[in-house]
Amino acid sequence: MRILLLGKNGQVGWELQRALSVLGEVVALDRHRAATDYGDLAGDLSDLDGLRATIRAVSPQVIVNAGAYTAVDKAESERELAHTVNALASQVMAEEAKRLGAWLVHYSTDYVFDGTGTTPWKETDDVSPVNHYGATKLEGERLIQASGCKHLIFRTSWVYAARGNNFAKTMLRLAKDRSTLNVIADQVGVPTGADLLADVAVAALRQAWDKPELSGIYHLAPSGETTWHGYASYVIEFARKHGEELAVEAVNPIGTTEYPTPAKRPLNSRLATTKLCHSFALHLPDWQSGVTRMLMEALNK
Repeated sequence: MRILLLGKNGQVGWELQRALSVLGEVVALDRHRAATDYGDLAGDLSDLDGLRATIRAVSPQVIVNAGAYTAVDKAESERELAHTVNALASQVMAEEAKRLGAWLVHYSTDYVFDGTGTTPWKETDDVSPVNHYGATKLEGERLIQASGCKHLIFRTSWVYAARGNNFAKTMLRLAKDRSTLNVIADQVGVPTGADLLADVAVAALRQAWDKPELSGIYHLAPSGETTWHGYASYVIEFARKHGEELAVEAVNPIGTTEYPTPAKRPLNSRLATTKLCHSFALHLPDWQSGVTRMLMEALNK
């Protein structure tokens, strides 16, 4: 199996390089040109003609898109770039996957919903993005579906990885210097590890390979739920128990309205994962286990 991985150096892309290797040959690209067995290629999602040429040069059986425009607030001002990367590039990949008879694995977001209510979102619920980032990701989903290609789209939330920066590391850095932290307590969701996103995608792809009827959209996040305040409190308590010297004495809960951002954020980011678990016979771990593993790696560096 020949797999083209785009966005190889992002949080999820880095984990996918590891996870996909068991399936076959992985041609992994980021937006910079690199020498491959198929020529000098780049996976720049903002260059649609170049992206199409790259896919045609590799002629993969699977395209895995781990690239995206993810700067949620900047997307409000860089609207055209966000649209090109999240929507139009998805269309190019889908059209080429359809032409090749290939599978397309793609990641999306809970931001396609309006974030109201307290019930976990199901795949069949009405979509209504509250910001431009969410709108571009939703358009990307719809363009993939419209192409008729075989696809696995995984909507997820609150992604983190041990590699690079993340919310937990930011909280720990601030906790060393400040006596109090103010953290949003009215947005509810599930911290999701990039390693889980990669491993589940590979497990699902293995099963879907022989069952094209499994093509579709799936919600993917660990079990349980928390707030950003709960997440921060968990991280700080864990670090203290493992010998980290922290200055912080109080983690104060605040409302979203007290921390204004250019892009509106959904209050309800819960995702129902029943469809994924039933379709692929999967059991998803609780969110704390993934965060604990990430913290152990981060604190031991």
